[in-house]
Amino acid sequence: MKKSTWIIIGIFAGLILMAGSFTAGAVVGTTFDLIRDLPGFPLTEEFNPPSPQDQSEDPASLEELFEPFWESWEIVHDYYVDQPVDDTGLMRGAIQGMLESLGDQHTSYMDPDQYLQANIPIDGEYEGIGAWVDTTAEYLTIISPMPGSPAEEAGLLPGDQVIKIDGEDMTGIDGSLVIRKVLGPADSTVVLTIQREGKAELFDVTIVRAKITVPSVDSRLLEDQLGYVQILTFGVDTQDELREQLEDLLAENPSGLILDLRNNGGGYLQTAVEVASEFIGEGIILYEDYGSDEAVQEFNAIQGGLATEIPLVLLVNGGSASASEIVAGAIQDHNRGPLVGTTTFGKGSVQNWIELDNNQGAVRVTIARWLTPDKRQIHEVGLSPDYEVEFTEQDMLDELDPQLDKAIEILLEMIDQ
Repeated sequence: MKKSTWIIIGIFAGLILMAGSFTAGAVVGTTFDLIRDLPGFPLTEEFNPPSPQDQSEDPASLEELFEPFWESWEIVHDYYVDQPVDDTGLMRGAIQGMLESLGDQHTSYMDPDQYLQANIPIDGEYEGIGAWVDTTAEYLTIISPMPGSPAEEAGLLPGDQVIKIDGEDMTGIDGSLVIRKVLGPADSTVVLTIQREGKAELFDVTIVRAKITVPSVDSRLLEDQLGYVQILTFGVDTQDELREQLEDLLAENPSGLILDLRNNGGGYLQTAVEVASEFIGEGIILYEDYGSDEAVQEFNAIQGGLATEIPLVLLVNGGSASASEIVAGAIQDHNRGPLVGTTTFGKGSVQNWIELDNNQGAVRVTIARWLTPDKRQIHEVGLSPDYEVEFTEQDMLDELDPQLDKAIEILLEMIDQ
């Protein structure tokens, strides 16, 4: 399609670190962003955002406005020491500078290579370290390692900042470029120098890259006849996988369910609505707020959820973001079940990606915020759990899970009431 428009909500640049390609849920610019409109991926309800404002201006006024730009263009071509200059690079730099002047870290430009990577499907196998990251911070920051990935096995934690790669200082280097330095083929090694909150000294982590399979849903029956469902991504097939596993799990007649969204960086908006609808029988799942009372889009629960009555506890942490926060916020606001863990990531803005003509990349512009059913704004704040329980590095080393233990305790109390 010549001019495609994607509506995206989620973590800016939460990427699966892999060799050569990223996913639409894990892409340069957003991973595990909530992609709202994708060909062949229907929405629950018709999307009617407000019409763009009329930006028409008098041609003479525009010509006068751009006189300094063209004058600067000519100065560079006439006087810059290294000639010839890269006109395409100048053009792309001008677009990038224009968008940066808005002061919004989530409004940005992607060059054609980055945009191509952003179009690769969310599910599949990749080569890399297997971590979702944020490129908007001063340093590339780990949002969460993927379960079973080299990043997790190496001990990377949410919030870890990548200061050096193979000894090369990453200070001042654009996050998308840092990512490319982390990428590499399976069985190759990369050394990340990490800055971690609470540790005074930097330390090195050596990771052997591997082929990464993006997981989606896992479930099992715990002791005391409690069901456990872990959702790892919000991909195209997540709803089908979840429904199938819920059917099998509920057939064993569990007395309650634990839904684990820890370290889930997000995915498709439609999937978030579908997943929430399996646990919430009716009502609003989220709002999209475009900045005026007349420009608010509602997303309601889809009828027919399989687990709308069973006692429920939800696990979240700082790696729970985007689609995960939509589900968690809806469950919390509907009093469907308590949240256990730590405060979530906090990404609640909505972006619109528009492909530029002639394969010149894409522009991403923040157009709205999404709100919980109670119209709470979670952007840069996150969702606070009903029960705050830390999961320390020592807990991980000791193979303990105090958050899950607390969820089980609370769920048993709920069942006994």
